[in-house]
Amino acid sequence: MAAPPGSPRPRRPRRFGASILPALLAIAALILTAVSVGSWLQYTEREANDTVHAVGSQAADRVDVEAVVQGVDAAARELDLRVRVTPRGAFGEEAGTAPVADLGLQTSTATLDDLTFPAHERLAPKNVQVALTGGSISDYPFDSYETDIEFWAVLGGEQVPVRMHFSNNATLFAASTTSSGSGPEAVVALRLSRSASLLVFAVFMMAVMWALAASVLLGAWYLTSRGEGLVWPALAWMAATLFALAAFRNTAPGTPPIGCVLDWFAFLWAETVIALCLITVVTTGVRSALRAALRTDGPSAVQHPGRGS
Repeated sequence: MAAPPGSPRPRRPRRFGASILPALLAIAALILTAVSVGSWLQYTEREANDTVHAVGSQAADRVDVEAVVQGVDAAARELDLRVRVTPRGAFGEEAGTAPVADLGLQTSTATLDDLTFPAHERLAPKNVQVALTGGSISDYPFDSYETDIEFWAVLGGEQVPVRMHFSNNATLFAASTTSSGSGPEAVVALRLSRSASLLVFAVFMMAVMWALAASVLLGAWYLTSRGEGLVWPALAWMAATLFALAAFRNTAPGTPPIGCVLDWFAFLWAETVIALCLITVVTTGVRSALRAALRTDGPSAVQHPGRGS
C-alpha cells in the first residue's frame, strides 16, 4: 500500500563504512604529505652535510688539506676539526702518504695549534681545536657562531701552495662557508648555526609545552568553576605533567643550559602555569570539602534532661 500523501519518507540508515571513509582518506593524505615534506627536508639536509667546499690553489705541485668538522662544543665555543694532509706532485712520495721534506702546516689565530710532519714519514690525520666567535649558547636553538679556518704550508723552509677541502660532519649544526684570499694559502670564513631538524624539534618542544600548560589551565578552570572539590585523578595528572615537562625539556638535543631561549619562551612559563593551577585546584578543593563537611555535620541541638515532676 502506498504511503499517505504528505508523510515523510523513511530514511535509510547510513552505513558506518561510508561515513568514515572520507575521514580515513583525509588522514591518509595528511600522513602522505607529512612524510613527503619530511623526506624532502631530510634529503636537503643530508645533501648539505655531504657537500665538500674546495678553496685554494689548483697547481699540480701542492699540499691538499682535508678539513672535516667532527663536532661543536657550543658551551666552550670550540669546534673539533679533523685534518688530513696529502702532498701532491713533487711534494709527496709513496702516492702522497709522506712529504719529501719537513712539512709545517700553519693555521689562523683561531686554531689552537699548528701542525708539523717529519719528512719521509707517513702522514696521519690530526685533530685540532678551533675557537668560535660571536653567538651564545643562551640563544639556543637560534644560536650561531663564526670563525676563520686558514692553512698555509711550509715545505723544506719554503711556502708552497695549499688547497683545502672542507666538509661538515656535525649533525647538530649546519655550516655555510665563504672563501677568501687569492694567495698560496687557503682561507674559509665559516658560519655555524643549528641544523634544520634540531630547530624544528626545538620549536615543536616549545609548542608542546604551551599546549600542556593550556590543557592544565583549562582543567583547573573547570574544576574550580564547578566546585568539584578534590578530584584525585585530576590532581595526579597535573602533578605528573609538572614533573614530566622537566624530563621532556632535558631531551632537547645539544644539552642546552638552563636560561636559554627555549626556557624563557616556553619551559619556565609552562612550569609556572602548571604549578599555579595545581596549587589553586588543591586550595579550592580543600575549601569546598570543608564547607561541605560543615553543612553535613552542623551543630546538633543539645537536649537537656527534663526535671522530675
